[in-house]
Amino acid sequence: MEGRSWVRSCDMGETDDTDHGSRPRGPKRTPDGRYVVIDGRRWRATDPAIPEERRAELTRLLMAWRREVGRTKGTDEEAASRAGVQAAKVALGERGTPWWEQSDAEREERWSAGVPVPGAGGDDSEAG
Repeated sequence: MEGRSWVRSCDMGETDDTDHGSRPRGPKRTPDGRYVVIDGRRWRATDPAIPEERRAELTRLLMAWRREVGRTKGTDEEAASRAGVQAAKVALGERGTPWWEQSDAEREERWSAGVPVPGAGGDDSEAG
């Protein structure tokens, strides 16, 4: 990754998130676990309570919607693509009400809610 630091240290007291083989498992987190630190910026972390299978599904949807944003940029379809990104990020707990302020039931309701699938057209297909 020439020219880009994997994670820049930034006096936020971030934790060391490595496995026993000294390979990074992901971006560093703040001590409270609520944020990841990437290139010196804090970003809200994905809700750690989301079951792994659902988290993987929501992440796949988020990446698909991000590709749609690129494909539809500058067209009338761009707003719908950006709404798909928003829906996936809310389900992951990265936007909307912070997951640490929600009850367990509210958190489960958030990640279980249907998220639109890109390319599903007007049939309101949703994953979840």
